[in-house]
Formats: sequence, structure tokens, C-alpha cells
Amino acid sequence: MSIASYLSEDLGTSVEFETFRDAFQKKLHKVFRMRGDFDAVSTQRGLPPFMMREIQSMTPLSVFIPEEYGGRGGHVHECQSILATASYESLALSLTLGINGALFLQPLTKYGAESIKPPVFERFIEEKNLGGLMITEPDYGTDALSMETSYTETGDGDYHLTGTKHWAGLTGWADFWLVTARRQGADGDLGRDIDFFVADMNQPEQMIEVEEFYENLGLYMIPYGRNHVDIQVPAKHRLQPKSTGIKMMLDTLHRSRIEFPGMGVGFLQRILDEALAHCKERFVGGKSLLEYDQVQRRVADIQAAYTACSAMCLHTSEHAHTDNNLAGKALSANATKTVVTDLMQNAAQSLLQLTGGKGYRLDHVAGRSVVDSRPFQIFEGSNDVLYQQITESILKSMRQAKERNLRSFLEDHDLTARATDYFSGALDFEVDQSLPQRKLVDLGRVLGRVVTMEMVIELGDRGFRSDLISNCLQSFQEKVERLLASYGRSQTPSVIDDYVEGSAWLDFVKA
Repeated sequence: MSIASYLSEDLGTSVEFETFRDAFQKKLHKVFRMRGDFDAVSTQRGLPPFMMREIQSMTPLSVFIPEEYGGRGGHVHECQSILATASYESLALSLTLGINGALFLQPLTKYGAESIKPPVFERFIEEKNLGGLMITEPDYGTDALSMETSYTETGDGDYHLTGTKHWAGLTGWADFWLVTARRQGADGDLGRDIDFFVADMNQPEQMIEVEEFYENLGLYMIPYGRNHVDIQVPAKHRLQPKSTGIKMMLDTLHRSRIEFPGMGVGFLQRILDEALAHCKERFVGGKSLLEYDQVQRRVADIQAAYTACSAMCLHTSEHAHTDNNLAGKALSANATKTVVTDLMQNAAQSLLQLTGGKGYRLDHVAGRSVVDSRPFQIFEGSNDVLYQQITESILKSMRQAKERNLRSFLEDHDLTARATDYFSGALDFEVDQSLPQRKLVDLGRVLGRVVTMEMVIELGDRGFRSDLISNCLQSFQEKVERLLASYGRSQTPSVIDDYVEGSAWLDFVKA
């Protein structure tokens, strides 16, 4: 199949990526701002069929599919750019594309049996199919390795999967699912390893039943829910790990996390553009909002977030190809995911603060951005947990290097070497190897931002605007120093479980 065979008439036969991306951008603008009113549509669940049909006519998911199967080649910079183009108009749409790409098409490309790839990829290109991933269960979210969905081999060599999955994006929409499960032994016990299976919703024996659709707080476009799994799939639908299933899952999740900046950068650029436009046009006390110092601080922070996320996109584009094994790249993946999602939520909160009551609506980009960006700090690893893991990975490496001083270690690490120069003595201290969890999280926030600064420095070296680079590094330097001050505090409040007695304020009123 030639690439040109599935391009829409709007695009003609050109396969240049810039042409492809620009046509996709124009299509989104037409769909969301001309033919439809996305602000109004965004208050309703799902997406009008004509909108999805128009978007899919551009075959945006082709960027995730290898060229030998009719796609654009799976080039990460193209994937990042398409995600960014989508997220400028709709974060939910970008996440929909990201779910398909990072959580279905890329793992299938890397680990799927050769016999199933051609027909599956063809359906994505020709029939505009969708795919997703089911990992999370009602009792096992962060503790995914303890999942209870299980599988057994049938007499004819197929696999029978049973269990319950929930919070899988595109519930009820996806044509294909990757379903994770653990092998059930003859004694009924579940194995420790994790396996992935492709389920085709066009096959009755592979159909996954939706038991309930959730009323998710944001991301109205994407359906979520609880799913009952009782399916039988052919042996060839089982993904083939290079070593263990757990490492395959880590490779998949780390690649997905490190690709978050594609969704983030378009979103942040939209927030920045909206903030600048509003603050220039809105006058208070005889001058525009942008002339006020605190407003400038907020907008500068949003601009710094956009620059930092741009740097992450560069890093991702050069490190996240499916040829690379990311199972052992927890530091870069977790730092990228946590920091970019914090930046997204903070920027959304700032835009809402700047727009005031006007923005506190679901049909306004400010209000919608707050609720839509919030779950990014939760799914694919809660940020608190990932920050803890960042610190733990650094401490492990420090033990192996027999190094106790944080600055000395970071100066020799390829992800932090130059960024440490911005902190003189602030990072020059010995780290306790037995830190309490809250300190692990605090230090993880610091380390994640130092890693990000290293990426920003690299972006500057490539020729990115120097004023944006300088402002971004100043902004991050200030935040890291504040975080270090919090980390250095020795006193920490504890939870008082039985707090009710003696805590009724009304008892102390002097009437």
C-alpha cells in the first residue's frame, strides 16, 4: 500500500510531513472553530460523529505506523508534532491519539506477531479503527503488578482471559484492545509476570463487555468505564517480549510517559496564546493586565513551561523510538512525565486565575483546561509515586558509585551535568539513604526539574530563542531553590487520627 492511497483529497498526494501536519492543523481549525463550536461541544460527552469523521479523514494515526505497513514510518518527531497540533485545539483529542499511538500501535509494532500486524494496521489506516490498553483494575491501580486478570491456555492453543478492567481510555469506542493478564497455574495461583494480548472487538469471542460508563470529571470527549473481560484470543494475539513481560510493560509505559510532551506542548502554547491575548485586551485601572507585575510573573511562568516542554519534545524525538529499549530509562521517563504534567496543570490554573469568572466555565478554554489537564498527574503513574521513584533511582545509582554528595553525583550524570551549575552550593549536600517518603517525593520534584533544565540547555545549544531559554532557566532555578528549602526543613507535620475531641472552634468563641 502506498502512503498516498489513504490521504484525503485535502492533502492530495504529497507525503512531506510539513504538508501533512499543516493540512491536519487546517482540518482541526475547520472542525472545531468553523463547522462546529468546540466550546459548546466540550460540555457534552463524546464527540459528534461528523467531527471524528473529519479528523480521521486525515489519518493522523498513520504517523505511529511503520512505512512497510502503509504508515508514515513511526518517526517520533512526527508523532510528537501531530500530538502537539491536536492538543492546541483539544487536549482530549490529543490524548485520544496518544492512547492509540503509545499504548497500542507502538507496542504492537515492537512486540506483535508479524502475522497480525498487516491486517490490524490496515484497519487503522483504511477503516480508521481505534485501539487502547487495559491495565488498571478496581483494586489494582498503582499496584498494577498485582492485577488479578488472568489467562489460561485452551485445548486448541488459544488463550482464555478473565477479569475486570477499568479507567481504560476509549471504553466502548476502541476496535482493538491490548489486555494485560497474569498466567493462572494448575493450582489456581497467578504467575508474577505480565502478558499482553490483542483483543479484536469485531470478533464475538473477543468482545469485552462494558459494565458501566464513568462520569469522568474532565476529558468529556473520551469515554471511560468498567469492563468485564471474559474472552478467548488466538495464540498469535499474545505479544512477544524480548525478555520478560514486566520489562515489556516498563518499556511500553516509559515510552508512553516520555511522549507526554507532545500532548503538553500544544496545550501549553494554547494556554500561553490565550493568556497573552486576554491580558493585552483586558484593562483594569486604566492599564492592561499585562502591565501588572504579578500578571507578568504568571505569564512568564506559562512561557517558561512552554519552553521547557519544547525541550522535552526534542529529547523525546531523539530517544523514544521503538528500536530503543526504555525499560531501564525510568529517570528520564518519570522526570518528563511528572514535570510536564505539573507544568500543564499549573499553567491551566494560572490562565483561570487571569481570566477570572469568565473562565470558570466548561465551555471556556480556561475552565476546561483545569479539569482536562488534572488527570495527567494521576494516570500512567501518580506523580507522587513517580517523584519518589526518581529519588530512589538516583540514590541507587549513588550507592553503586559510592558517592554521597548530591552535587558531585549530578555533575557527572548525563541528564543533569550542566544544569547543576545553576545552583552553586544549593545541591552541595550529602543525601540520607533512608529518607522518609515525603522527603523522597520532595527531592524527586527537585531532581525532575534539574533534569528538565538540562534538556532546556540542550535546546538552547541547538539554536532555540535565547531569551526564552534564559527566562525558562531562571524560572526553574527559582522553583528548584524553593523546593530545596522545603526539602531541607527537618520538622514535618504528622496526621492526628483521633482529631475531633477539643477541635470544635465554636466552643472557644467569647460571646
